[in-house]
Amino acid sequence: MPSVDETEPVKRTRLPAEQRRESILQAAIEVFALSGYRAGKVSDVAARVGVSEPVVFQNFGSKSALFAAVLDRVAGDMSEEFHTLAHDHHGSAAQMLAHLLDPVHIQRMHAPGAHGALFADAATLTAEPDLSEHAKHAIRAIADHLADLIRGGQEAGDVRPDVDPAAAAWLVLSLMSSQPFRTAAMPGKGNLEDGVTALLLRALAPTPIGS
Repeated sequence: MPSVDETEPVKRTRLPAEQRRESILQAAIEVFALSGYRAGKVSDVAARVGVSEPVVFQNFGSKSALFAAVLDRVAGDMSEEFHTLAHDHHGSAAQMLAHLLDPVHIQRMHAPGAHGALFADAATLTAEPDLSEHAKHAIRAIADHLADLIRGGQEAGDVRPDVDPAAAAWLVLSLMSSQPFRTAAMPGKGNLEDGVTALLLRALAPTPIGS
């Protein structure tokens, strides 16, 4: 029987290709959500996974392709989150919209490292040749999901029937995405922010019978 000194060193386990790709994608979500696309480094992604930069490029081809994959994944995750909230935590489309538009919730979405920070970044990248279509696709996916939510609210009587669901979805998304601008410039932002949210919710609410 060999002694401890004679035993061969344990070989490092190599991750299956799909698992390695997934670990790189998750690390990239964290890096880009914290630093943004332009400041985020592929070397930081590689370091989080414990691989070299060439391994990241072997799996995704380029930094822009990696960010495009990040946007696709996060758009899917956010759509699933909306779906879960609508069915498990909020009883109506009106309540769901009130939750999404709550100033505290919006602020959390824009915090560094949050998914909302990725979409705020994507909105600034629509002129980038390698990212334009991916950024637009990801943002449109969220708007489409919001439009579906509003259509469901119309069917349930929670949202005005004469509202264009697509237009309302883009209005909601615009309000959510422009919160940093309002925070920077709005005087007495606490009360005014609540007022902006309440104004939009009233515009979407159905007119009470007899009014």
